Amino acid sequence: MRVALFTDTYVPDVNGVAQTLGRWVNYLETRGVECMVFAPLSHSAAETNQRMVERFYSIPFLLYPECRMAIPNPMNLKKTLRAFAPDLIHLATPFNLGLVGLHYAKRHHIPVVASYHTHFDQYLAYYKLQWMEPILWKYMLWFHQDCQRIYVPSRSAKKHLEEKGLNFVEIWSRGVDMQRFHPFADRKEVLAARNLSPGKFVMLYVGRLAPEKSVDVLMRTFESLPAHMRACSHLIIAGDGPLLKPLTEQYGGDPDITFTGFQQGKALSDLYAAADVFVFPSATETFGNVILEAMASGTPVVGANAGGVADNIEHGRTGLLCAPGQVSEFVEAAHKIFTDRSFAQKLAAAGRTYSMKQSWDAIFAGLYDSCRKVAEVSLRSREEKDVVLK
Repeated sequence: MRVALFTDTYVPDVNGVAQTLGRWVNYLETRGVECMVFAPLSHSAAETNQRMVERFYSIPFLLYPECRMAIPNPMNLKKTLRAFAPDLIHLATPFNLGLVGLHYAKRHHIPVVASYHTHFDQYLAYYKLQWMEPILWKYMLWFHQDCQRIYVPSRSAKKHLEEKGLNFVEIWSRGVDMQRFHPFADRKEVLAARNLSPGKFVMLYVGRLAPEKSVDVLMRTFESLPAHMRACSHLIIAGDGPLLKPLTEQYGGDPDITFTGFQQGKALSDLYAAADVFVFPSATETFGNVILEAMASGTPVVGANAGGVADNIEHGRTGLLCAPGQVSEFVEAAHKIFTDRSFAQKLAAAGRTYSMKQSWDAIFAGLYDSCRKVAEVSLRSREEKDVVLK
């Protein structure tokens, strides 16, 4: 099988979508599948010359500047596709590159699958663009009408798309790297590197700093902690995005708040393991990879009772769920973990057990079987038509 993947973000980009797609391509190659990736030029410092990756000039995407919208040369792209001769086209973006891939697939009768990664419709309200939602969904329904499968990362995302009228939706879940995320870090050493006392109650947020992540809820939660808890707590915010500058300007003088900027590798896994609680108030996630990463690190999690976050947290057993935007509930949840260490340890243990069951290999094996069936059915159909024509 030969697969052409069209995406607006790909490794070495470090967001969850790019990393997941990179893992998917690696898995396919271990199964003997040839892959060709079409993606925007990466602005990452880690950019390398990747084999079988075609890059295109790009511009920032309005709602997510870290992702890029490619401006492809259709003639050159079609020439590359003809030479590659894919058996299956995977569209991981409904925008520019995805449109080119869709057009080529329809013109040459190649089966198409799509993967849905981001609730852009839910982002619109945060940017005062909610008037665009009917237009967006009209386009999304048109774009996906010829896709033989639409892969989503969670039950809630599947329900969301089906309620909008999309068909052939299957769950392609997410895994976690247990070799990378684990509880085995020297907490005292990790905190000392940040000039923090090991006696501090450390609250951690990891993610993009943008309005749709409800970072305002995080900040108000920390400000609203009971005085006795606030006095011995420290908030670490690991991430980058459009709100980083205004947040550091507003809170940079607070000695109990640390902005680390973007973190990865051991620096990130150490932060997860050293934290006493992971707080993630975003209500717009299709999955929420950071929830699994925190669980794998043995850290109790508090998240918004919405979207993919709610799909991964069983309230009171593997973590705590709060109504989206309700600061008082986030304060209460953090306080419960602060005051009841036995309960916190039970949450952490159950969360880690849950995360250990989320195997990337098993997840990719299921996706591979689904894609292979789509390609095989299409191939048989073409062969039967050829027989009839002869």
